[in-house]
Amino acid sequence: MAKYIESEHLELKERYTDSIAREIVSFLNASGGTILIGVKDNGEVIGADRIDETLRKVSDIITNGIEPNPQDEITSELLFEEGKTIIAINITKGRRNIYCLKKYGFSSAGCTMRIGTTCKEMTPEQIKIRYERNFIDTEYMLKKKSSSAGLTFRELKIYFTEKGYHLDDRSFESNFHLKTEEGNYNLLAELLADRNNIPFIFVKFAGKNKATISERSDYGYGCLLTTYAKIKTRLQAENICISDTTVRPRKDMYLFDFDSVNEAVINCLVHNDWTITEPQISMFNDRIEIFSHGGLPSGMTEKLFFEGVSKPRNETLMRIFLMMDLTEHTGHGIPTIVDNYGKDVFEIDERYIRCTIPFNKDVVSKTKNNYNEAGKEGTLTKTEKKVLKL
Repeated sequence: MAKYIESEHLELKERYTDSIAREIVSFLNASGGTILIGVKDNGEVIGADRIDETLRKVSDIITNGIEPNPQDEITSELLFEEGKTIIAINITKGRRNIYCLKKYGFSSAGCTMRIGTTCKEMTPEQIKIRYERNFIDTEYMLKKKSSSAGLTFRELKIYFTEKGYHLDDRSFESNFHLKTEEGNYNLLAELLADRNNIPFIFVKFAGKNKATISERSDYGYGCLLTTYAKIKTRLQAENICISDTTVRPRKDMYLFDFDSVNEAVINCLVHNDWTITEPQISMFNDRIEIFSHGGLPSGMTEKLFFEGVSKPRNETLMRIFLMMDLTEHTGHGIPTIVDNYGKDVFEIDERYIRCTIPFNKDVVSKTKNNYNEAGKEGTLTKTEKKVLKL
């Protein structure tokens, strides 16, 4: 009797073929399963050939061929049977509501699911229902397991205490949804922990393009509230002021409108899709760019975005920022930026949002020689200084 028999959770492949991408999507959209490469349909083990090449092709499918990215749901391993090598691709049920082959998108050709021992195309109605669930269930950072264990939250607790909140250590983690249903710390917990593996790059370029970096600072690897405090302080220091004392009252001109840039930074932190990667802030000699991943939150249109309708991608993270009085749920942030700089400062793509704030040309022309020296000093609040001493 054959050791391996195809089933709802097992697919046998004699060798690698392009259809494996379709099989992976099918398992992601169903209840998971395993693909064995090097086993005939009848269960006979013949072994996989060109193992390194096959593993590379499988890796390319996972990272570039499927949307959303399913890297956390897929592992591969080598099995040894009868003196031969089998490649096993293990796929868990997808955390997202629906997956597709990128080249076909969310169509019947792109969205398949495992039924019995075959891949079946999903109907437009099935795709529509699953896709619309994304509008309801969007806090993926609560489900994604942290890359670190043993996290601590001393800094976060200090911030809450300084704001007058009384915390109960026994319920602290559950109140802020810092663990997955399985009891592991999640991505939100990692973002708020005292120490983590998440960078946050602030890069300063010497010209109008990325040809020459004049300075690169990393404010990450710790509690996101502290990261924000450092970034805010850095931006305050970068915001050069030129004063005209020949008129009364004195006229001050700043490199950029600080409130607008601050709102853009808060938006990129709260609305970024952290399951992809961290945002980035880049300064050039004529502008500052705030770049976040994930595009608009599910269910949000550009019209609603510019009207200031508040629909955060990360509700729990937004709630923490609200409790810290760092933002408001009034949605005034985007209108503030638009009032000062217009809609054209936003580049909105399905994969990202880039906010480009131009510098005041008069200030730039008068401070050309000092541009690269700006940003060296800043002022931290009492709480922020206390946190940084930990």
